[in-house]
Amino acid sequence: MFIKGIGMTKFGIQEDSSSHLAYESALEALNDADMSMNDVDAIVISNNDVLSNGERQRHSSSMVSSLFQKKLPIIAVPAGCSGGGTALWTAIKIQNSGNYDDVLVIGFEKMVSNISKRITDEMLMGTERIYEQTEGMNFPAENALVAQQYMLMYDAAPDDLALVAYKNHQNAFLNPKARFYKKKISLEEIKKSPVVASPLRLFDCSIPANGASALILSKDKTDIEIIGSAEETDCLAPFEREDMTSWEASKKSAEEAYKQAGVAPSDIDIAELHDAFTSVELISYEDLGFCKRGKGKELIRKGITNIDGKLPVNTSGGLKAKGHPISATGVSQVYELVKQMRNEAGERQVSDVKYALAQNIGGAGSTVTVHILKKVN
Repeated sequence: MFIKGIGMTKFGIQEDSSSHLAYESALEALNDADMSMNDVDAIVISNNDVLSNGERQRHSSSMVSSLFQKKLPIIAVPAGCSGGGTALWTAIKIQNSGNYDDVLVIGFEKMVSNISKRITDEMLMGTERIYEQTEGMNFPAENALVAQQYMLMYDAAPDDLALVAYKNHQNAFLNPKARFYKKKISLEEIKKSPVVASPLRLFDCSIPANGASALILSKDKTDIEIIGSAEETDCLAPFEREDMTSWEASKKSAEEAYKQAGVAPSDIDIAELHDAFTSVELISYEDLGFCKRGKGKELIRKGITNIDGKLPVNTSGGLKAKGHPISATGVSQVYELVKQMRNEAGERQVSDVKYALAQNIGGAGSTVTVHILKKVN
């Protein structure tokens, strides 16, 4: 399957409705592909419409039908923070059925403004309901426990987490569509930011945003091919697993994607990883096979994952500094990789990208998609 067009809004605090954001990103993708909606055979969307964003919209598929005035198959795939990647995985499965040549994929979310504190709290409650939430556990606290275990087992330090945040903020500074575009954040600010849930500080946590991203998946050959696509789901709570510092859903989806693509981790030239928390990026280095267990800290300490390193990670700024509009995130990762592979990334351009990887996570390793892209000569 090939990527024919891409589109993305700025991630930020704009007051546009979620439908407006979806339309803007889809229109950019259609224009990029030199297509119209009449050329689209199906649409797969992701939006967490089970949460109220002030718009009181519960039927996203029909809303998109009204938006484009099109009657065609429209499938909604809400999957938490992995919604965008899961929507793309679903679109590939649909296209493989043989009936749809061009499929539009859209992830969109409005998270900032018009949201009460109650709803904001609900968004943080991605944890297991019976045992975790009743003990006051929310998503940052859950990931803090994972980070504590990781640091104890592998002698990682808070300074390693700070380096991840610093790297991603430096990258977002160069990305016009990032929430932290042209906003300087020093390493000292990161290290001295307030503690949210030890060892995680404020700048170890991704930032919510409004935004949308879209792409056209096509059977027509283009310059970018998706050669690996995998999705795995694990139990919701990390305490249910044998080891909470290595996420099986991430490892298995990566193994399957590498197998489909016929490549190894060492072949990947650039990656967009799901850094909902800085500790997640370190764990993902290992789960995706970029280094051995417990060695993720070495990659960030040596600058290997910096924009000028051997394996640039999150050149977009990642969820940490580009912003995290939940359902839009997974598709926006692919947007960044396509920009890089086309040499259209401007100041943050990486040279000689042939293979790229996008990893999108829902929950603390609960649902993970991995997609591998290839530059077609």
